[in-house]
Amino acid sequence: MALLWQRRAGGNHYEVRSHGASVRLYSNGVFHSQWNPRDPLKGSLWELLLLPAFFLPGRQVRSVLLLGVGGGALIRLLQQFVGPEKIVGVDLDATHLRIARKYFGVQGAQLVCADARDFVADQLASRGKNSFDLIIDDLFGHGSGEAERAVAADPAWCGKLLQLLGDDGLLVSNFGSRRELLDSGWRERDISTQLRGAWTAEMTAYENAVLAVSRQPLSLAALTARAPDRINPQNPSRRLNCRLKRLP
Repeated sequence: MALLWQRRAGGNHYEVRSHGASVRLYSNGVFHSQWNPRDPLKGSLWELLLLPAFFLPGRQVRSVLLLGVGGGALIRLLQQFVGPEKIVGVDLDATHLRIARKYFGVQGAQLVCADARDFVADQLASRGKNSFDLIIDDLFGHGSGEAERAVAADPAWCGKLLQLLGDDGLLVSNFGSRRELLDSGWRERDISTQLRGAWTAEMTAYENAVLAVSRQPLSLAALTARAPDRINPQNPSRRLNCRLKRLP
């Protein structure tokens, strides 16, 4: 694996490495992002975050808010396989955003260096509700050599994200474990009673659990009719080996 670039800044150590045609971002030893323009669907965690987008018709996903950009691999995946008109990516780490532009080739997205909590609060104050068709909450820090959620998914946070979500929209949230997901604010009665669709997605290679929720019902048949073959749960030769479960 070749080292393309490294820097120490703000107490953090950043590395960009190449592995074949893939480019990878490491922050404090934590593997944050990977992008391979020749072979983008490799069965990684980033495709697990992409997969729920296919619960919705592509034409319905016009605006996307990504909280936690990292190297921007998920932005590249969304642009290639979903094609929204607008993507806003928010990350507290300005170095991550520079890497996303220079090494991951992120273009055509609005990248904002800000605390996600402040950004969400400002959006609610200035634009009001129902601003995005798809919101992806992937807020993970890189301390202690392990990735962990940077913003707790408590009821207050979940309620604010739900206010920003369009009535027919989809919200995807990444958790460090299924236990963390089940203990989150999305399971609180005041939040869960607003939702008519809720699914979880997990992979054996990762402890992470991904939650997809909507005010509207979510159909697995609709997802499998739209998802690319390499990550489609119905494809026996798919690369993304994940378990999708309806959350009661």
